Amino acid sequence: MTNTSTPSPFTTLGIVGTGAMGRGIAQLAAQAGLDVMLFDVKEGAVEEARAFVNGLWQRSADKQRITTQQASQYSERLIKADELSALAPCDIVIEAIVERLEAKQGLFSDLEAIVSQQAVLATNTSSLSVTAIAAACQYPERVIGFHFFNPVPLMKIAEVIPGLRTSNEVVQRVNALGKAMGHFTAQATDTPGFLVNHAGRAFGTEALRILGESVTNPATIDRIMVDQGGFRMGPFTLLDLTGLDVSHAVMESVYQQYYEEPRFRPSPLTRQRLAAGLLGRKTGEGFYRYIEGQQQIPEEPAIVPASPCPVWISREDPESADALAALVNAAGWPLETGARPTDQALCLLTPFGEDATTCALRQKLDAKQCVAVDMLAGLDKRRSLMATPLTQSHIVDAACSLLHHDGTPVSRLQDSNGFVLQRVIASIVNVGADIAQQGVADPATIDRAVELGLGYPFGPLRMGDHYGTTRIMTILNNLLEATGDPRYRPSPWLRRRAALHMPLTVA
Repeated sequence: MTNTSTPSPFTTLGIVGTGAMGRGIAQLAAQAGLDVMLFDVKEGAVEEARAFVNGLWQRSADKQRITTQQASQYSERLIKADELSALAPCDIVIEAIVERLEAKQGLFSDLEAIVSQQAVLATNTSSLSVTAIAAACQYPERVIGFHFFNPVPLMKIAEVIPGLRTSNEVVQRVNALGKAMGHFTAQATDTPGFLVNHAGRAFGTEALRILGESVTNPATIDRIMVDQGGFRMGPFTLLDLTGLDVSHAVMESVYQQYYEEPRFRPSPLTRQRLAAGLLGRKTGEGFYRYIEGQQQIPEEPAIVPASPCPVWISREDPESADALAALVNAAGWPLETGARPTDQALCLLTPFGEDATTCALRQKLDAKQCVAVDMLAGLDKRRSLMATPLTQSHIVDAACSLLHHDGTPVSRLQDSNGFVLQRVIASIVNVGADIAQQGVADPATIDRAVELGLGYPFGPLRMGDHYGTTRIMTILNNLLEATGDPRYRPSPWLRRRAALHMPLTVA
């Protein structure tokens, strides 16, 4: 018989560790009506946290977002715990301490001797196994992962991660608490990286691989992912913002916990930069330089206008060919419509997952005339092209000039399989599909969690539907065939749904 009773709400929440995460959780919990007891081993840390949160509430009251009475009520709910033992009245305690398994196990073991047997022990860990943390407890059924994102009040998501022995009642109560705190609760299984950090592996690692192959530079990759991909920031801007001391550790942790799964393979580039102290914004230099906190972005190479020449477009992908033909006509360049190009023509190819060289040779075209254009996201905000190593310079110049005729920026890449956008997008979709294959979460939760937690324009499964699963499969299969790297092997979950022409957003 299904239990439809409403889970009993928490009334008193304890927080151990009052840094950025702890104080953010405290703010939300107090606003949700809970008494919040704060403990930190560092002298003065609790007072600092209370002053910080009270300052936020006071500024909100000054701007009339909340009343003065509300600010006072919230403040009264923040209670200092002088000793760990003072947390005895709490019916839930959330730890937000250092990311070390032994430290968290030791803390929970100590808390078990303090709080009641019914109290819930929640860990805000971002990368450690909840099951492993609970293994040191006498009552592992009451231990759960409750992972928030920084800054906690603005990132409207919390991952709820049951360990293998966590009780259903605890899961229901913590889910309800997350919602009461105003957050979307993404329930996920206790797997490396949980849901959001797991799904985020492809964005940075594939961009690093592209950089490692000298396809182009960090600024160009970032521009492509922002302009063509619709992301809020590029992968290298994000790595600099997060800091390599944080990002590289997560990359290695997830990779090792998945027993060196190729999809999550880190890059030697970040290890080298970490050793050099080039951590990003916090050290003044990472993939970019920072002067007084301002990112120094190199200018894009200028596009030199070229005289119009005949243009021939491959019809392998009719939709792409039609879009390019419209661009050629709008630019006023002569368009060849024969089955084969003349010797004077600029030949435009539209590969998916292939390089320009392979695409040209497969169609028995003269590589000296060929330039490939990335048509995955269309031609609206930025255009990416690449030429074969044999393509004549005046042909490349003509292609750049043609694509830039209306002022739209153009990125020129070295010949590579899948350009930039295709590789990163296909990798994101593939990892998202494999998360669904593993049953980490249902499709709707995967997409919503990634949109909220990572700020992607679409969740990975919606992204696959947006660009088309057939194209995503073509990109992955061509990458796999060209490189032999199993990182590009399509997820069975993706392969089945693409074959059935079934949306990825359907469970």
